[in-house]
Amino acid sequence: MGRISLDAIEELACAALVAANTSQANARSVAAALVAADADGLASHGVSRVPFYADQAASGKVNGHAVPRLEQPAAAALRVDAADGFAYPAIRVGLERAVGVAADAGVAALSIANSHHCGACGYHVEQVAARGLVALGFSNTPAGIAPWGGSRGSFGTNPIGFACPRHAQPPLVVDLSLSAVARGKVMLAEKRGEAIPEGWALDAEGRPTTDPRAALSGTMVPIGGAKGAALAMMVELLTAALAGSNFAFEASSFFSAEGPPPRVAQTFLVMSPQAFGASAFLDRVEALVADVHSQAGARLPGDRRYAKRADARARGVEIGDDLLAELRRRAGA
Repeated sequence: MGRISLDAIEELACAALVAANTSQANARSVAAALVAADADGLASHGVSRVPFYADQAASGKVNGHAVPRLEQPAAAALRVDAADGFAYPAIRVGLERAVGVAADAGVAALSIANSHHCGACGYHVEQVAARGLVALGFSNTPAGIAPWGGSRGSFGTNPIGFACPRHAQPPLVVDLSLSAVARGKVMLAEKRGEAIPEGWALDAEGRPTTDPRAALSGTMVPIGGAKGAALAMMVELLTAALAGSNFAFEASSFFSAEGPPPRVAQTFLVMSPQAFGASAFLDRVEALVADVHSQAGARLPGDRRYAKRADARARGVEIGDDLLAELRRRAGA
């Protein structure tokens, strides 16, 4: 395990993707998002994904040269066809337009169709909040959560991201999946040969397991029991149904180079606080933040993430020796 600068690991990730039949622009968009996740301490959504992404681009499961197609079917409604490519460039194109629409109309709704893994959902909404707007994002994923009382995955782990601006501070960001933990953490444990904690997952027979291999063949435990399963279904409808894309039970794996494109979907809502007459919006945000910080031991979502980010910018990130060697091999470095 060694440290490497953010710029250096981004260049490696980008080169590995370009070598796997991905355009330079798309590879850069993907690499920047993955490195940002590592900087925030989210290794399960960081450059550990590059080998999987690269294999899928090389096999054609993901179109590494896809050019997202943006449409505006209504005044505040936007649609992007990711064209079986990576989600990151499609989301970037859509949110750039959504920010402008929300600034004019007060709100904007963005639907991304025929998409792929969106990584850390908070990454996307934070960039919107940094421009003074409130953003809420959803994505469906391949099947990982069973309906409450069921035994087979019908819903994805379906991340939700929320971000709002603050006075002279980084945005307040909430980023969570609707399983007890993101499925990527189980995949990372399996790759490292580590057991997973109890309460994360169930095996194919619906029994609790600490074996990541058994967990990947089974389902994830939803947060909040039946409520989490209901929220996962809600995200399926807000994303895949709205975009005309695949539901979780129809989507292929984010980790295998075999099969058809996953064709999952994302939805983002962008709001301008000023449009609702909330001239004191930022003051009200700070009032809530102050109340949280006034309580001993309490912390805001993202507090630890921002601390890790500052450290990573100063000292780089820790990347496992095997992963670093694989990235260098794939990049031809």
